[in-house]
Amino acid sequence: MTILRHQVIKTMAAVSLIALAGCSDMNSQQQRMVSGGATGAAVGAVGTVMTGGCVACGAAIGGAVGTAAGYVVDKMDTNKSSSK
Repeated sequence: MTILRHQVIKTMAAVSLIALAGCSDMNSQQQRMVSGGATGAAVGAVGTVMTGGCVACGAAIGGAVGTAAGYVVDKMDTNKSSSK
């Protein structure tokens, strides 16, 4: 069991490094949308697990809402900084 656990941890670390490397040349809007989408997907999946719903559906809806929220936050910050 511990060998499997260590393999999962190593795999997750590798995936995280690849994901971070892929985000290095994104602008702030793209970074906010990706982070919002990832956070929304995680929250949606966990929420549907807790309520007994469709996990894939919750992750998809959460990801879409999170991506939209990242876009809106970026636009609000852009408008706030341009009005100064």
